[in-house]
Amino acid sequence: MEVVAYIGLGSNMGEKKANLKVALELLGRVPGVKLLRVAPFYRTEPVGYTDQDWFVNTVAEVETTLSPRELLAACLEVENRLGRVRGVRWGPRVIDLDLLLYNGQVIDEPALVVPHPRMHERAFVLVPLADLAPDLVIPDRGGVRELLAGVDRQVVEQL
Repeated sequence: MEVVAYIGLGSNMGEKKANLKVALELLGRVPGVKLLRVAPFYRTEPVGYTDQDWFVNTVAEVETTLSPRELLAACLEVENRLGRVRGVRWGPRVIDLDLLLYNGQVIDEPALVVPHPRMHERAFVLVPLADLAPDLVIPDRGGVRELLAGVDRQVVEQL
């Protein structure tokens, strides 16, 4: 069965926009994943660990036959292929793919939490998500528009 999922992408090392484009291309090649739409790219200030370069972020809407765990594994494989190294929490990264939403499901497992646990607090996720699905409701959190109205907008500039 095909379902719709949303994946957040970010990069703040090297050629950031190119990193996102390659990640999207690789994601679209995964068997069982069809890239439907991609939000505009945004330049965003770092959150959490702020002593690093600014990010470029976007959100992709995909249609998939993969399970949530399989889709997460595909995202992690794209990160690995692009050289993602996990160091400082919320630190610099060549690429980051986060499974934000999966068919309206709520999943709470040690290795997978959907909806993404902090997405409702982050303008760099909500702004591009609102470009794709402004009327979307995030389970247990509320509508994208309402959440965006209540979040610190940080600096999120469309490129």
